[in-house]
Amino acid sequence: MNFDDMLKKKKKEEPENTEGLNDINTENGQAVIPESEEAENVPSAADVLKEELATANDRYLRLYAEFDNFRRRTIKEREEARKMEGKDLMVALLPVLDDFERALRSMEGASDIAPVKEGVELIQNKLKNTLTQKGLKPMDSIGNPFDAELHEAITNIPAPTEEWKGKVVDEMEKGYLLNDKVVRFAKVIVGA
Repeated sequence: MNFDDMLKKKKKEEPENTEGLNDINTENGQAVIPESEEAENVPSAADVLKEELATANDRYLRLYAEFDNFRRRTIKEREEARKMEGKDLMVALLPVLDDFERALRSMEGASDIAPVKEGVELIQNKLKNTLTQKGLKPMDSIGNPFDAELHEAITNIPAPTEEWKGKVVDEMEKGYLLNDKVVRFAKVIVGA
């Protein structure tokens, strides 16, 4: 109910109240004016509006406080998630780290290089498999056409044959994709 509706209602009620005042009752020869209990109990339009305003302000403050708490909580949750986003990869790499520590200890007393070399190769394969399980894939660059979105050309050399022109001749540093997105560009030599 808005202010205009309250004023219209009040104007309609005023004539009814004046009619009641015109009816004068007499008791013991004296005129008695009836007391209107309803008029005393009915709050004025200003009081009703003040009460509605106070209620609306209270609701607004509670909603604002609730939103502020929600915002703070989500910021805190994001920070915690950001700190822990690499946790799965780190936990998966811990066995590889343990293997490297064991290899270093065994190399101290090793007189034959062949078993040490074989152990290091096993650790490298384990590391590659772990990273592949997490979505990391090496790029195949040699023999493919040069693509600036995948490769970083270090230099151009004369192509050994005509078919090698514009293609990757050699790879200086391997490139990697993580879930089909480039995480490291391949550093390549291109045939010119």
